Amino acid sequence: MEKKMDSVPTKNNSEEVYTRIRSSVMAAQNRVYAAVNSAMVIAYWEIGEQIYKACGENDRAEYGKNLLHFLSEKLTSEFGKSFDESNLRKMRQFYLTFPNRDTLCLNLSWSHYRLLMRVTDEESRNFYTEECAKSAWSVRQLERQIHTMYYQRILASKDKLSVAAEIQKSEPKAEYEKAIKDPYVMEFLQIKPDTHVYESDIEQALIEHLQQFLLELGRGFSFVSRQKRFTLDGQDFFIDLVFYNYILKCFVLFDLKTDKLTHQDIGQMQMYVNYYTRELMNEGDHPPIGIVLCAEKNDAVVKYTLPEDNQQIFASEPVQNLLKMKRIKARENI
Repeated sequence: MEKKMDSVPTKNNSEEVYTRIRSSVMAAQNRVYAAVNSAMVIAYWEIGEQIYKACGENDRAEYGKNLLHFLSEKLTSEFGKSFDESNLRKMRQFYLTFPNRDTLCLNLSWSHYRLLMRVTDEESRNFYTEECAKSAWSVRQLERQIHTMYYQRILASKDKLSVAAEIQKSEPKAEYEKAIKDPYVMEFLQIKPDTHVYESDIEQALIEHLQQFLLELGRGFSFVSRQKRFTLDGQDFFIDLVFYNYILKCFVLFDLKTDKLTHQDIGQMQMYVNYYTRELMNEGDHPPIGIVLCAEKNDAVVKYTLPEDNQQIFASEPVQNLLKMKRIKARENI
């Protein structure tokens, strides 16, 4: 008896199978993300408790500073940069802000709690904590509601339902891809961050070209970091490329912009340069230099944003040429 051939799968059937498999992968990743986040929140609370019990209110006195420095060096060497002195202080603050472990909401991430710790009024903070957990706000949603004084607005409003409905319209829920690649989660698990988390595909390509370009062309350039992260008052910033020039004896910071240059871009680079000047310059270094590489430069914006005696911030347009090169190569490969 001749065996019947299996029916040939149609495109629609294949899409349905793919959708079901994708849903399973997403659900599994979200379960892992939730488990890691809850473990991280508990661990950081316990670390904060132990630091507080060890140095009490005197974390900035001599013993407290020495203890934090010692802990930071030991933990960072073993577990990574999540345990620098700044983050250890945040963990101590976490314990002081939420002293009852049983009240912690393990559905909220460490990034959520970092924002909540900045709310000084206890009633407001409790409100945001409860609403955030109940409505499953993303970190961006929580940040927006705090900045726009949602708690005060909803207390003052007669139409509380419309104020509450505004949240979901103004900010969609976080995509699982961004959640699962949360840099704090990756650091906690000691996984090297993927730069694709922070950049679009075109920026990724530009950085790869620029690294090679600068290393081959620029004399004295030594590569230091890519997507260099630093944190100010709980907010993370990323510098696209950091080099050190041993001839000029200074750091050189690069920021990539695929659009037309704005005064905000220049202001951001000024902040990066200020941070390196005050925090990371070594003895004998000259002040760092910041270069914004953009698709289109507006000379007037540069002129009136920067001081007349500026010697540190510069803007250039090589990104446009790199974009052209990428398009040409894409056509050649067709």
